[in-house]
Amino acid sequence: MTGLGLTVEQIVLTCAVWVLYGLLHSFTASLGLKRWVARCWPGQMPLYRLAFNLLSAVLLIPPLLLIYLWHGDWLWQWTGVGWWISNGLALAAMGGFVWSLRYYDGSEFIGLRQWRERERRVEDQERFYISPLHRFVRHPWYSLGLVIIWTRNMDGVFLISSLMITGYFMLGSRLEERKLLVYHGTRYRLYRERVPALVPLPWRYLTAAQAEALMRDDCP
Repeated sequence: MTGLGLTVEQIVLTCAVWVLYGLLHSFTASLGLKRWVARCWPGQMPLYRLAFNLLSAVLLIPPLLLIYLWHGDWLWQWTGVGWWISNGLALAAMGGFVWSLRYYDGSEFIGLRQWRERERRVEDQERFYISPLHRFVRHPWYSLGLVIIWTRNMDGVFLISSLMITGYFMLGSRLEERKLLVYHGTRYRLYRERVPALVPLPWRYLTAAQAEALMRDDCP
């Protein structure tokens, strides 16, 4: 056993399962695969987003199962004032996530609209939109997810998983932005220059007026 309460084999397997999840998730989300499917099986494109979300959910089962099966002694726990602060932050993050849903096209995000309208285009169909949270970070759901993860009590397997998830959020956000640059071009490049990726910075954000100007159709 290591200081994390896990064997070396368990640590390696936990890391490997998360790496495999990240690779498969990024591959199935890539423009290259979407374009290949659109070229070879255009009739299946309306189902692509639905299938992608279903596969993403299924792929989460193995790492979550390891977290459940290999739960051990706590490395640290939030107690006293720390308990109130950590859980308050987690509740605020969950509330922010629920509140942010009003600014997303849920039907498009899930893939129901593409299937219903028999949409075969590769590009995501949502227009360029800067929600209130997007004025402060480019990937608010990732940011909120990190708050929830790192305010939990930690045992060995959850700590390793948290580190792997954090690394994937950092890398995955970069990969996602490659697509957004293809979709939105100069508009997204300007947005990226003005707003941080995951951690809000007091000197880098958009005012409501600046966000509105960047979303206007006459913006490059």
